[in-house]
Amino acid sequence: MATVLITGGTGMIGNQITSLLLEKGYEVIILTRKNKSGEEYRIPAVRYYSWDINNQIIDPKSIECTDYIIHLAGAGVADKRWTERRKKEIVESRINSSKLIISALTNYPNKVKAIISASAIGWYADNQFLKGGENFTHTEDELPDISFLGNTCKLWEESILPVEELEKRLIRYRIGIVLSNKGSALMKFLKPLKFGIAPIMGNGKQIMSWIHIDDLCRLFVFAIENQNLKGVFNAVSPEPVSNLNFIKKLAAITNNRWFFLVYIPSKFLKIILGKMSIEILKSTNVSALKIQSEGFVFKYPDLENALNKLIKND
Repeated sequence: MATVLITGGTGMIGNQITSLLLEKGYEVIILTRKNKSGEEYRIPAVRYYSWDINNQIIDPKSIECTDYIIHLAGAGVADKRWTERRKKEIVESRINSSKLIISALTNYPNKVKAIISASAIGWYADNQFLKGGENFTHTEDELPDISFLGNTCKLWEESILPVEELEKRLIRYRIGIVLSNKGSALMKFLKPLKFGIAPIMGNGKQIMSWIHIDDLCRLFVFAIENQNLKGVFNAVSPEPVSNLNFIKKLAAITNNRWFFLVYIPSKFLKIILGKMSIEILKSTNVSALKIQSEGFVFKYPDLENALNKLIKND
């Protein structure tokens, strides 16, 4: 069976993809920093090799035996407040990790057939500032937004493009809000619901383009197994929803007999979160038609089924 190397493999998405790949019989390699290679991070069936992004060092054995690369590495956009230092770290972690991959593929003998790289729907402009408003649907052929998130995604995608010059197949997924019961934004929304509080961000009208973690992992396997797939694709459910409808549906599914809708003013969010509030208040109505036209079928296309699976395991 083919061998898949994963960068950022110890994160939420990486862990889920690893489990799916192992279940399907793939060999899996995960790149780790030396200070994150302890036993608590190790899965017995996985091989681990070290890399050092800052010093541009990678174990050549990791590349030499790899058939496919899933590139997820990058500092979390929503993990910390957006100070200038943090913003620099967010951008450089993506650019430098891509640079190291390209260097390894250039300098070491390898049989890598394809690279599947993460990007994000931060590429797109806020619907609230576009003609057509929430009805405007973003597609993959658009230019990037001029915001920090838009520019980050632009640099992120450009950083991995040189692998095409090495005659490697490249797929870039612009990932929406990932719903998972293992540490995603969903968990943050669930906490106040335990106390009967359903928090609405801003006016609640902003569109959330989301994807169930299982469908996202299946997309990465889909890219490996479909040899003609290449280019950029949105990794979002075909049924985006408003923040208000998302919270209402989430509250209903958690079986709370009562809950209060609490609107959190955008001004307050900006004070608490700083510039990172942009991500929470942003509205992006993103199309999934392109990946569907390639034959991908979503297991969880609608929010109710996705939430039921994650919360009730239905």
